Order: sequence, then C-alpha cells, then structure tokens
Amino acid sequence: MVLVSIGLTVGAIVVLIGVSAFFSSSETAIFTLPEEWFAAADPAADGRFATLQGLRGDPHRLLVTLLVGNNVVNVAIASITTLLLTEHLPAGVAVTASTVVASTVVLIFGEIVPKSYGLGHAEEWALRVARPIALVGRVLLPLVVLFDWITRHLNAAIGGESAIEKTHVEE
Repeated sequence: MVLVSIGLTVGAIVVLIGVSAFFSSSETAIFTLPEEWFAAADPAADGRFATLQGLRGDPHRLLVTLLVGNNVVNVAIASITTLLLTEHLPAGVAVTASTVVASTVVLIFGEIVPKSYGLGHAEEWALRVARPIALVGRVLLPLVVLFDWITRHLNAAIGGESAIEKTHVEE
C-alpha cells in the first residue's frame, strides 16, 4: 500500500511538473513573438491566430494568468514533495530536502528547459497553446482579475508602469 501511495504521489508531481513546463514555455513563446510576426500572419490560415492575438491584446492580464497558473502548480509541487518526504524523514530534514529537490526539479524541468523550448519554437508553440491558455484564463478568472487589479494598482502606487509588459511586447 505504501508503494502505491508513493507511486501516486510521484506521479502527481510528474504531472504537475509537466503543467509547470507548459506555463513556462507558453510564457516565453507568446511574449517573444515580435509584432511584425502578427502583422505578417494570415489569420484566415489558422483559426488559433485570433485566440493568440486576443491574448496578446492584454499582455498584463496574460502574464498574470500564466504566473497564477504556474505559481499554483509550483507551490503544489513543493507541498506534495514536503508531504512525501515528511513521511520518511525527520521534519527538519524533510523540509530542507524538499526545498532543494523541488527547487532543482522545478528550475530544470519546469522553467529552464521549457523556456528554452518556447524560445526555440515560439511561433508553432504559441499557436498550439493559445486556446488552452485562454481556457485557463477563463477557469482562473476570479484570481486573474484580483491579481491583475492588485498589481496594476501597486505598480501605479510605486510610480511604476501599470502596463509595463506592453512596452516589452511591442519591442
């Protein structure tokens, strides 16, 4: 029974790492596409283009959507890893080991490698993920709206640009 539990837990972590990779690669792919690509693309040739264009129309909300999704997943990875390790190690050791293991795994498989993939396959990947990201945006809408509002107002309060992503997208 313990092996089944460990197997299910590790399986959940693997799935969550895949979801983290999805968010990270999507962020890089979508945000690295130049405006010239959008101007030159033929929306009639690919129905996914309109969805992608809609996502890029509000880059701050898109970024918040991707970050909310990715952070929820990454926190879940760390929590599940800690839970698994506390069953087999003393608490202090388990928390330290979990921090090291989860951070390493998320950085390599959930961030660095996926972002490299998104950068190298930006056009193809951005079109492929546009509809799933739009769906995630609808599912997470209450959280996205809340964090979108908070971050825009905090940026304005500290003298920052409330839509800083727009500048980077246009560059």
